[in-house]
Amino acid sequence: MDTVAYQSRRIVSGMRPTGQLHLGHYHGVLKNWIKLQHEFDSFFFVADWHALTTHYENSHVIEESVWEMVIDWLAAGIEPASATLFLQSRVPEHAELHLLLSMITPLSWLERVPTYKDQQDKLKEKDLSTYGFLGYPLLQSADILVYRAGQVPVGEDQVPHVELTREVARRFNHIYGREADFEDKAEATIKKMGKKNAKHYINLRKAYQEQGDTEALQAARELLKSQQNLAAADTERLFGYLEGGGKVILPEPNALLTPASKMPGLDGQKMSKSYNNTISLRESDQSVAEKIKRMPTDPSRVRRTDPGNPDRCPVWQLHEVYSDDEQKAWVQHGCRTAAIGCLDCKSPLIDSIIAELKPMRDRAAMFSQQPEEVRRIIDEGNAAARDVAQETLNDVRIAMGLTYK
Repeated sequence: MDTVAYQSRRIVSGMRPTGQLHLGHYHGVLKNWIKLQHEFDSFFFVADWHALTTHYENSHVIEESVWEMVIDWLAAGIEPASATLFLQSRVPEHAELHLLLSMITPLSWLERVPTYKDQQDKLKEKDLSTYGFLGYPLLQSADILVYRAGQVPVGEDQVPHVELTREVARRFNHIYGREADFEDKAEATIKKMGKKNAKHYINLRKAYQEQGDTEALQAARELLKSQQNLAAADTERLFGYLEGGGKVILPEPNALLTPASKMPGLDGQKMSKSYNNTISLRESDQSVAEKIKRMPTDPSRVRRTDPGNPDRCPVWQLHEVYSDDEQKAWVQHGCRTAAIGCLDCKSPLIDSIIAELKPMRDRAAMFSQQPEEVRRIIDEGNAAARDVAQETLNDVRIAMGLTYK
């Protein structure tokens, strides 16, 4: 069941607060967010509860990390006028939906998430035998479903989390989407579409349910998305009726694959604080220059006159990110013929990285001097996010019979 109606233009994504961000975050996540914020109804949140799943013993560092990260978001180009920025823990509906979904989610679904055992292996020094760590993929599902997001920007390693979210939504809709008079309500809703569209919908539904015509299913979905005179609840009901289920309370999101980041660290490994190979978004010009100059190069170039191989040099990986074709050709020829030295090769990289960081560093300095403005932006985002989340929870409570009227 692929049930994304009005929410198809909404995305949601979060980032765990780790303090000031580095170029790996910028090229891996933020550049994509900056682009998407102008194409989608975007919700970007600070995942402070998720930080607790692995850093519960050092929770005092989370608050400072939250504000430093938000400043870097703003400095990088995330615009409060274009996207909703908020703190996960300031929208308690995330926790409530997580709790309610935990009542119907099989334990085996959580244990099979690939990152569950991967993270346990990577973080052996931490005691991760907690419910919070086991349940964090379901909290991620709640983060997505509470906004009824149509798409979730993720890297390939996070696709299983979106698949889990789809399964949870499907199970919830199957259990709670069957209203007592569902068929009667669905048939009454069809009439609101007008005679021509109603007949078209009925024929497409019949073709799918009787003949398994998946093209008819997709055509019917597009037809429903185009109906401007139907309320969201009506559209969700007809999505469920189309596929033989019940009302769609929690639409299933799709993974919106993020382009793979090519940002290497200073040692050629992935840029990560754990490898101590990063350049922060607020790095000074002097520090950038010193770090690049100290980068290891092709070990075969012992002397200036020795030819080298860029494919064995971490510096070349940075040229692949920052240099144009002409500059890359200059590096390849100069290195292989010993026409240029390693410092010559590094010099244009220093200039490019400094040029990229300077406007971000300036904006970060400005926001750092205006903490009240940063908090105002987040407060407004918290309120906007909570308005949407409360609508979802109201529908969830009604479906589960928890309104007690």
